[in-house]
Amino acid sequence: MQNNPRRNNMSDTKEKETPIIEEEKLNDQMKVRREKMQEFIDAGVYPFGQKYNWDHHAQEVKDDAAELEKNETVVSVAGRLMAIRRHGKTAFCVLRDLSGEIQLYFRKDVLGEESYTLFKLLDIGDIVGIEGTVFVTHTGETTIRVEKWTLLSKSLRPLPEKFHGLTDKETRYRQRYLDLIVNPEVKDTFIKRSKIIKGIRKYLDDRHFLEVETPMLHTIAGGAAARPFKTHHNALDMDIYLRIAPELHLKRLLVGGLERVYEMNRCFRNEGIDTRHNPEFTTVELYQAYGDLEDVINITEDMVSKLAEMLYGTMKLTYIDKEIDLTPPWDRMTMIEAVKKFSGADFEGITDVETARKMADEHDVEYGQFDGVGKIINAFFEKFVEENLIQPTIITGHPLEISPLTKQDRDNPLLTYRFEAFIYGRELANGFSELNDPIDQRNRFIEQMKERERGDDEAHQMDEDYCRALEYGLPPTGGLGIGIDRLVMFLTNSPSIRDVLLFPLSRPEQHK
Repeated sequence: MQNNPRRNNMSDTKEKETPIIEEEKLNDQMKVRREKMQEFIDAGVYPFGQKYNWDHHAQEVKDDAAELEKNETVVSVAGRLMAIRRHGKTAFCVLRDLSGEIQLYFRKDVLGEESYTLFKLLDIGDIVGIEGTVFVTHTGETTIRVEKWTLLSKSLRPLPEKFHGLTDKETRYRQRYLDLIVNPEVKDTFIKRSKIIKGIRKYLDDRHFLEVETPMLHTIAGGAAARPFKTHHNALDMDIYLRIAPELHLKRLLVGGLERVYEMNRCFRNEGIDTRHNPEFTTVELYQAYGDLEDVINITEDMVSKLAEMLYGTMKLTYIDKEIDLTPPWDRMTMIEAVKKFSGADFEGITDVETARKMADEHDVEYGQFDGVGKIINAFFEKFVEENLIQPTIITGHPLEISPLTKQDRDNPLLTYRFEAFIYGRELANGFSELNDPIDQRNRFIEQMKERERGDDEAHQMDEDYCRALEYGLPPTGGLGIGIDRLVMFLTNSPSIRDVLLFPLSRPEQHK
């Protein structure tokens, strides 16, 4: 056991550094742990140590065990004790670090009387530094023979019981730190999330896209049909919104001459919480000047399939209960074709709202008082189609009515050059040939404002500065948005968005 240099002034700092907790709130195990903490302090060992220089992860020791044992190399590891089995003058422990677990072997005659006596004060959950030599037991278990140990942090709360673990989902999400300790597979999910994000950046950087940052605080909530979070800025005495999408700022940059841009960051929508939605979420949006719908469809298929191959060496994955083949090109249907296939309703050539409403009534599809043909088609799509799009599918031909920022289809002005990508019944990506006609865009905003006046608080607001930017000229542009959280869900086989967010939003915990 290493002594801490703070030993001499321990009595002067003990009260300041030991939090005071009301006695009645401590269960028996917590009381015992605090008593052990005090014993460490009385022995001159500070229970919340300083920097520790380690040179191996557990898995590295295992990988190089034969060489380390042959050369009698002294290794240093650091991590959390996950199991302790004492046998008189010897003990076996399990230490876990980021890479995995390794067995430790403690002997009284190696450590000495004082160190081994203090070792008996250690609990499961304590964080320690270990120095020792490596050997492999007769059962093939790589083990470190401990020559010196250092207490780095005393755990004052017991971990969940080994065989039942931490299974309550709300507790796991609220106390993610505990979830990461006792459910090692959770770390793998978030390590993969980091790799996915790095992979996206590399993919776009390699194709000469420039990563940029645009404001999180907007004076106008635009770029998507969603309900924003609203607040007030005191110094400027004006209402502002947490952004629901970065789209309109990013396209301003293309007006200014940046030809390929992307942003990967948070967006916020004041909407419901379920397995696919969290009010705070991450997206990547990219815009390619002189591109179009086909360019961003190709990027979507190519990038997602390459990310899967990077993680697993294959483009075929299992998500929940289905094998998904990401190999490009993905299946394609227009929205009208998909609605006909899965509902039987054929909207080809339908332009009058009364006929559309009659078809909706016949199929028990709900629609609003002011909904036109386009919104009714979309309502059919949401009810009958989405859940059936299991394999990667590109849906094109979205109605103009639900696509206020998208270029019109020259062959059918009721439709647009837009696509959505679906996997396992869930939207993954949304992209289009961007509307760059400033007059048309202004008229679309006017129609959106009428919808807001009729009570649709998700409709776009008028953005005069964006219209002014378009009047200077936006090149023909392909734009794409991908939900990072949903992509990570799919690539890590996670059923809920809360499984891929380190700290998903929850109601405050009610303390009794």
